[in-house]
Amino acid sequence: MKVKIFAVLALASALVLTPTQASIPFFSQKNETPTLAPMLEEVTPAVVNISVKGKREVRQRIPDMFRFFFGPGGPREQVQERPFQGLGSGVIIDAKEGYVVTNNHVIDGATEILVTLKDGRQFDATVIGTDNRSDIALLKIKDGEDLTEITIGRSADLRVGDFVVAIGNPFGLGQTVTSGIVSALGRSGLGIEEIENFIQTDAAINSGNSGGALVTLNGELIGINTAILGPNGGNIGIGFAIPSDMMKNLVAQLVEFGEVRRGVLGVRGNDLTHDIAKALDLKANQGAFIAEVIADGAADRAGLKSGDVITAVNGEPIRTFADLGARVGTIGAGKELTLTVLRDGKERKFKVTLSAEEQAVSAASIHPAFNGVTLAPDEQGGLKVTEIEAGSVAERYGIRKNDVILAVNRSPVNSVSELRESLSDAGSVIALNIRRGQSQIYLVLRGG
Repeated sequence: MKVKIFAVLALASALVLTPTQASIPFFSQKNETPTLAPMLEEVTPAVVNISVKGKREVRQRIPDMFRFFFGPGGPREQVQERPFQGLGSGVIIDAKEGYVVTNNHVIDGATEILVTLKDGRQFDATVIGTDNRSDIALLKIKDGEDLTEITIGRSADLRVGDFVVAIGNPFGLGQTVTSGIVSALGRSGLGIEEIENFIQTDAAINSGNSGGALVTLNGELIGINTAILGPNGGNIGIGFAIPSDMMKNLVAQLVEFGEVRRGVLGVRGNDLTHDIAKALDLKANQGAFIAEVIADGAADRAGLKSGDVITAVNGEPIRTFADLGARVGTIGAGKELTLTVLRDGKERKFKVTLSAEEQAVSAASIHPAFNGVTLAPDEQGGLKVTEIEAGSVAERYGIRKNDVILAVNRSPVNSVSELRESLSDAGSVIALNIRRGQSQIYLVLRGG
């Protein structure tokens, strides 16, 4: 405990020595005792508690021994609606409009949403729009008065080691503040959300903190607390927040359209590794290596080529291919962006207007085996199963929601038209190469 106290005092001394740093609201006005209180007094009224009620479908498989009660062709599952309650956090980003940002998983399926302010006032809220792929939701407080909004900062300016503060409602205790540092940036591939570009922090985040604020010592919002990595849901100092820049892009679309109209770049690739950089004689250590440019896509029309390495989007560095996907995936269709690209050892810039993402379509008309399946192009290639009907032919074959179909009988498929063509050429056996989580599997179906 003494070590922590000494560390804080040492930090205080360092801040006092620098006029610019001393302007941070880190000290009390009475005796300059190190404290975050002045900043928190301004910021915490903008962080709210969210309680929800609703009903969710619960599916329970019916044992085969009991199915005879329902006769031939009886249901394989029993579906029931059960009430649920939940708690989370949110952040007021627009006091005039009453807009509150939170996580989609906090309000998913809710029919009643109650927002509680720090001063104890309570308001009903409605959903403006959600994006389950990035886990962002936008709410509107009904008849809210004298609300306090938070200042939104630029998460692109963050550095590893910056001090941050997490504010939320852990375990329903009420508003709670914890502190830490930025442990890492651009975390992806965790399997928490479909689109990931997380800020990692060691500020304590627990159940109920979801949707709360991650702020700088200046009180600027730079992240929406979303998830933790820890056994049994307990905090072990590894928490993740959605960057504010990413959140702002998504919220702007939710306000304008009520949904996210995601843009698509039209490239496939992977991280720029040391081996790739050495083989191509590239003077770069990070970036998104383009292995393939989709014909007539946004990147193709802008002049990008396979072998290019994207190192920045709108001047902000790109570390990995997943980082690129997260940046592009949160910018709306039709938006223009500037890509910094390494080609033949030289840096070039390209202006790209993003294409509109293909919408999900029912696959029932493509082949009888896909009856009950809804597919959509996946950002990393292939076709993703976005929905599957319980008891359908496809489910009995073993196809699951969120599976990504990569190939049919070894022929790659990246669009519905390619899937239809591959299936029409298939014989009596259809072998689907599927990406499921971090693994690849094969499912064998009977042909037409």
